[in-house]
Amino acid sequence: MEKCRLVFTGSGGQGVITAAIVLAEAAVLHENLNATQAQSYGPEARGGATRSDVIIAKSEIRYPKVMQPDVLVCLTQEAYGKFSSIVRPGGVLLTDSRFVTVRTNVDAQQVQLPMYQTVMDQIGKPIVFNICVLGTILGLIDLIKPESVMKVLEERFPRGVELNRQALTLGLDLGKQHRREE
Repeated sequence: MEKCRLVFTGSGGQGVITAAIVLAEAAVLHENLNATQAQSYGPEARGGATRSDVIIAKSEIRYPKVMQPDVLVCLTQEAYGKFSSIVRPGGVLLTDSRFVTVRTNVDAQQVQLPMYQTVMDQIGKPIVFNICVLGTILGLIDLIKPESVMKVLEERFPRGVELNRQALTLGLDLGKQHRREE
């Protein structure tokens, strides 16, 4: 992987921005890669639209904004409608089957998985849904090591280590399972 551009979209309260920050920190602090993370969100704290761009690269990153992501995550129908057209041809468009109905025909691999439902069934706490999404990305594509993400989670959220570990593992399993089915 020379460079990977990701865009996380959803609504406030889903942890979209936190997941992006954790991913970028893990790449920089534990994988010796370069990374940028930029975010935007609506005026509402919860329920407003959110977007976070992440670029991870071995080389210098000259511009932090992502125009055509290799990986696009849409966690709401609104985000899917607004952003599904920007995914790079041949890229990955990840959605959650509870929140998004896939309608658009895009030139990308559309991956729709029950991430939220899996978290609720296995853990019972929606607060780690975003970490499951992060694990799913790592299971779908070769980006960085899950151990690097866990190190950041341990540093940032020491009281939630076990829940985050469970959610990351659930996501990894979902992503890897889908990867094998392709």
